[in-house]
Amino acid sequence: MKIASLLPSATEIVYALGLGDDLIGVTDECDFPADAVTKPVISRSALPQGRIQTPREIDEAVRASVGQTGALYVLDTDLLRREQPDVILTQDLCRVCAVPAGQVKEALDRIGTPDAKVVSLDPNTFDEVLSQIEVVGKLLDRSEQATALTASLRERVAAVRETAKRVPTVSVFALEWSDPPFSAGHWVPDMIEFVGGTPVLAEKGQPSREVAWHEVRAAAPEVIVFMPCGYYLEEAEEEGRAVLAHPEIADTPAARNGNVFAVDATSFFSRPGPRIVDGLEILAWAAHPEAYPEPAPGSISRL
Repeated sequence: MKIASLLPSATEIVYALGLGDDLIGVTDECDFPADAVTKPVISRSALPQGRIQTPREIDEAVRASVGQTGALYVLDTDLLRREQPDVILTQDLCRVCAVPAGQVKEALDRIGTPDAKVVSLDPNTFDEVLSQIEVVGKLLDRSEQATALTASLRERVAAVRETAKRVPTVSVFALEWSDPPFSAGHWVPDMIEFVGGTPVLAEKGQPSREVAWHEVRAAAPEVIVFMPCGYYLEEAEEEGRAVLAHPEIADTPAARNGNVFAVDATSFFSRPGPRIVDGLEILAWAAHPEAYPEPAPGSISRL
């Protein structure tokens, strides 16, 4: 079976199911596991490359591109025509994250490959993130492997939640973007609750939303986790220092008590794949470092 992945999390799921050799194309953002970077790139960002951009510049570029063309990614239609994939994994959840399924189907019709099965992976909650692994497993004839994988992941989640029953509840603000500020939504509020926290300025299963800095100060979070979408830890640390210096953030209990963290969001929070459980364990330590093991180096730092 020939598989094309237009989503880093889908690529990770395919590899986790032992089907990496069947991938005929991935995105320019697929970098885990290491073998993913050896695959042909079938989808790449349409945004200007080659210079460091501020969060505000990135946000403005994204909004402008969506407004002008509606497309943030470019498909390699020649590769699609040549390889004739049987299955294409993408999503409709977020226009910023991947090529929407509808655009993929239009491209397939144009190049004469209408028989490829286009599957949109759109989890809104934490449980749906794990359930979609089983969906992909069934689709790719790897149901047994998918069931075993999700069972092991759910065991780890259960262990985190069991410990959370014995710790005091803390208010947690997950900051997904800094300029303009966005509160992390979808599966992140679930994660906060699972580790014994109360989500601040966020609703379970709902999209991330823009907030104002004064709202954050008024909410008085006890813990702040900066998880900028698309950033690895080093980038998040650099931008996070500017966030921590913001007067509205500095006036929160989290900042006053030294409980503001930066995380590797790309690997453990932004991608709804198997490593989201690693993210849960990282978040658990941030909320309750006295109750959970310290995460591996390179995943989180205190600002």
